[in-house]
Amino acid sequence: MNYTEIMVRYGELSTKGKNRQAFISRLHGNVTKALHEFPDLTIRPKRDRLHIELNGEDAKAVMARLSKVFGIQTYSPSVKVEKDMAKVHEAVLDLMNESVPQGASYKVNTRRADHTFALDTNQMNLNLGDFLVDHRPDLKVQMHHPDYTLRVEVRRDAIYLSTQTIQGALGMPVGTAGKAMLMLSGGIDSPVAGYYALKRGVDLEMVHFLSPPYTSDSALNKAKQLTTKLAPYAGYIKFIQVPFTEIQETIKSTVPEGYLMTVQRRLMLRLTEALAKQRGGLAIVNGESIGQVASQTLESMVAINDVTNMPIIRPVATMDKTEIIKVAQDIDTYDLSIMPFEDCCTIFAPPSPKTKPNLDKTRYYESKLDVEGLMQRALDGVKITEIKSSDEFMNQDQDMISELL
Repeated sequence: MNYTEIMVRYGELSTKGKNRQAFISRLHGNVTKALHEFPDLTIRPKRDRLHIELNGEDAKAVMARLSKVFGIQTYSPSVKVEKDMAKVHEAVLDLMNESVPQGASYKVNTRRADHTFALDTNQMNLNLGDFLVDHRPDLKVQMHHPDYTLRVEVRRDAIYLSTQTIQGALGMPVGTAGKAMLMLSGGIDSPVAGYYALKRGVDLEMVHFLSPPYTSDSALNKAKQLTTKLAPYAGYIKFIQVPFTEIQETIKSTVPEGYLMTVQRRLMLRLTEALAKQRGGLAIVNGESIGQVASQTLESMVAINDVTNMPIIRPVATMDKTEIIKVAQDIDTYDLSIMPFEDCCTIFAPPSPKTKPNLDKTRYYESKLDVEGLMQRALDGVKITEIKSSDEFMNQDQDMISELL
C-alpha cells in the first residue's frame, strides 16, 4: 500500500495542561532526530496529533524508528485522498482489500475537522459502510470491539484513511524530565535501568568506568554497543569513559579487603556526581537491585550513598532478576550484556565483601586516600563520544560488533 502519511497520537501529553505545548515541541524535536535519515519527510505537530507526511519515503522503515520514540501513544499509516467520493471509495476498497482479511469484522469511524464538507460524520459512516457492504460482503459490521476500524479524517486539504492503530512506546518525550547520568556497567541491569529512565523523559549521558590493562578494549566496546541499543530511544547519547585504574589499584593497596567494593563504589559515585555537576545533570541513575549483590544491600547503599546528596534513581531496585532479564531481551541488550568481558565492578572483587559495611569504618578507610587528587586525575582523563542510532554509525562499527559476536 502506498501510504502517504503517518498520524501520531500523543500519550501522557494530554495530561500536561499549561506545559502541553512544551512537551509537544520536545516530542517534535525527538521525532525529527529519530527520523533524520529520511530527508523527504515533512513533520507537522498539531495540538492533538503529529502528522508525518511521507513524500515517498518508506512507511515501514519510518514506523520502525517511531516505535522507539517515547511520548507516542499510537500511530497509524494513512492514505491521503482528494475530497471526491468516487476517489474515496476507490481508495477505501484498495486499503480494505490489502489490510483486512476475509471474514473479519469492522466499523467506520469518521472525524470531520472540515465542517464545510458535504457529508457530516454520520453520513460519511453510512456512505462508506453501504459501499463496503456492496463491495466486501464477506466482512461483518460490528460496532463494539470490531477486528478493524476504518478511520476517516476529513481535513481541509484532503481526506485521510487508515485501518491500523499501532501501539507506540508510551512514556514521556526524552528531555522533558531533565538530564541524568547513568552509571553504565557491562551487565544486564544498568541498560534496563537506562531504558526505564529514558521512558520517563530523562535525557541520559552514560558514565562508564574502565581500568586498563585489567579491563580490555572489548569490554569498552561492549559498553558502547549497549549504548547504541539505547540510542534510538533518545536520538543520540553522550558516552563518557572514565579512567579508573589508579583509583582501583590505590584502594586495593590501602583499604581492607572486605571494604574494597564499598570504597570503590563511593569513588564511582563521587566521580559521577562531579560529571553531573559539570554537565548539567540533575540526578544519577544506576542498575542496583536490592539485595542482588553485596554492594546492593540496604546497609551497603547507606555506606555508599553517604558521599552525595544528589538524587539517585534506581528503576530496577525492586525487580526480580527474571523480570530484568525479560526487559533486557525485549530491548535487545541481553545477548550483549552476558558476553564475558570483565568490567570495573568484577576485577579486584574480594571473595567475601562486606554485605553490611559500617559507615564510620567506611569513612575512616576512605580518609586514608587522596580522594581529591585521585578524582582530579580521573576527571582529567575523561573521554566523551556521541553515539547515534543511525545505520551509518552501526556500519562504521561492524568490526566491534564482529569482535563481540
